[in-house]
Order: sequence, then C-alpha cells, then structure tokens
Amino acid sequence: MIPVPTKFYLVSGASEGFMPLNAFDGALLASGVGNTNLMKMSSIVPPKCSRIDPIQLPYGALVPIAYAYRISQIPGEIISSAVACAFPVDEEKPGLIMEYSAAGHKEEIERIVIKMAEEGLHYRNEKIKEIISISNSHEVIHTGATFSAVVLWY
Repeated sequence: MIPVPTKFYLVSGASEGFMPLNAFDGALLASGVGNTNLMKMSSIVPPKCSRIDPIQLPYGALVPIAYAYRISQIPGEIISSAVACAFPVDEEKPGLIMEYSAAGHKEEIERIVIKMAEEGLHYRNEKIKEIISISNSHEVIHTGATFSAVVLWY
C-alpha cells in the first residue's frame, strides 16, 4: 500500500535551455525538484496535510507532484505557469489543486488558476477556507520554460 502524503509545499522556477527538454530540466532544477523522479498526479491534497517550507528532496526520490509548465521557442514571448490550492472549511475533506499555464504575464495566469480552484470547490459544494498559489513568468530568449508545482511529501 502506498502511504498518503502528510505534507505539501509550492515551488516555481524558470530556465533557458538548448532544447525544450533542457529548458524544462533547468526549470525543474530552479524549483528544487530537478534531481527527483516526478510522479504527476491528479489534483487532490489529502485532508489534514500540513504546509511546510520547501525541503531538500532525496536524489532520485519518487515525488508525487501536481504541476503546470510552459515551454516556448519564440524569442521575446512571456510564458507563465501557476498552481493554486483551495482548502475547504471542513478539514476532514481534501484540498483541491488546479494547474494552468499559457503565454502571458504571471499575474493574469495566477488570477485564472485561483478562479479555477474556487470553481473546483464550488463543484464539490464546499465552502472555501483558504486559497494559496504560486506563479512564475519567463521572457524567452531562445528556448525557455516555466514550471510551478505542488509537491506532496511524507
């Protein structure tokens, strides 16, 4: 049986690279998750999961993570990514993570992802206790990437 995470934190990073995968890898490194194995998950924070400051993850760790990213090879383009966590008033219920990325400034992308999180809890008929978010923007020079994520941990 796989254990249920008990902790979470938000990270974000951006990078330039030789090729799209290099830029993406650089953004992972900039966010602190680049030397791990990411296990992309759907978007639920387990009930009673506590928020912590980012930690140094063990090299090669299998890391449950919900993330948004954007890669571009259009010089001068502004790209952004964002994630938001919405938590219900009832602490026995799970939190919800939404991810979004697009061309544009981080303020607009973050506003959209926060609205997505609000709507997600509304669909669940839950009242919102708190929403937290993180976003990142990058102006592409050659090949750029931006990455924002919610890391779940034990």
